[in-house]
Amino acid sequence: MNRLAKQDGIVRCMPWRKYTVIYRSVLLENLQYAANIAVGFFSYAVFIYTFIMLWGYMYQTPGELIAGYTKEQMIWYVMMTEMIWFGSSAASVAREVSTDIRGGNIAYLMNKPYHYTLYVLAKYTGGWSIRLPMYAMLAVVIGTALVGPLPRFPLAAVPAMALCVVLGLTINAVLKMCISLFSFWIEDATPFQWLYDKLLLIVGTMFPVEIFPETLQPLFKLTPIYTVCYGPAKLIVDFSPEKCVEILAVQAVYLLAGCGLMFLIYGRGVKKLYVNGG
Repeated sequence: MNRLAKQDGIVRCMPWRKYTVIYRSVLLENLQYAANIAVGFFSYAVFIYTFIMLWGYMYQTPGELIAGYTKEQMIWYVMMTEMIWFGSSAASVAREVSTDIRGGNIAYLMNKPYHYTLYVLAKYTGGWSIRLPMYAMLAVVIGTALVGPLPRFPLAAVPAMALCVVLGLTINAVLKMCISLFSFWIEDATPFQWLYDKLLLIVGTMFPVEIFPETLQPLFKLTPIYTVCYGPAKLIVDFSPEKCVEILAVQAVYLLAGCGLMFLIYGRGVKKLYVNGG
């Protein structure tokens, strides 16, 4: 009895400890199935090889620049954004939240001793903590073998790049969760998820912002594209301290605003659920 009371007291005094436990459990679970994650390597390798051939054809002159990118930078940019796309599997967040709300499981989960949205984020983080490093190693191997290493790559800036990638993954998950939480009011939020994903895929993932018309670039930089995929990949292929500070600052604003919106939508949805009798 004293032991249970002591454990309960620890959880109450350390509210973030419960999310650490959730994160660790998902992390260990994914470690056991790391071989299953490697199955997706084939799709990633085929996708990257296709883009290497595409950009190799477009860069016909050695040293040519397209939108300010060399051939090596452009290919590495695509490899980094696709690494984030394949390694994060953010679709699992949208799928889980939508399924819980539409299936009614949310009525059970929202009464647990944790906040539902933070619970989903902790699970998601535990998942990509295994997948993303695996895809990163694959990207380095493929890129070094087929394209060559990035010239003047600043190894000392890797921690800042990693922080930018982690913030981008978290912002993406928060925004996808916000969209899925609208399932409290609409039957299916999948069409909105599709539009959001295609915006990120076409504008910021397959092609950098600079390749689009100059009149559209300032608009794109106000969207999640700048913080989720373009910013992290841009820092990796063309790092500068000024750009790093700028991207991290924008990411901080997006993360705070996104979390505020996520808590607001979830609170309104739970209130609606209570009013309608669960």
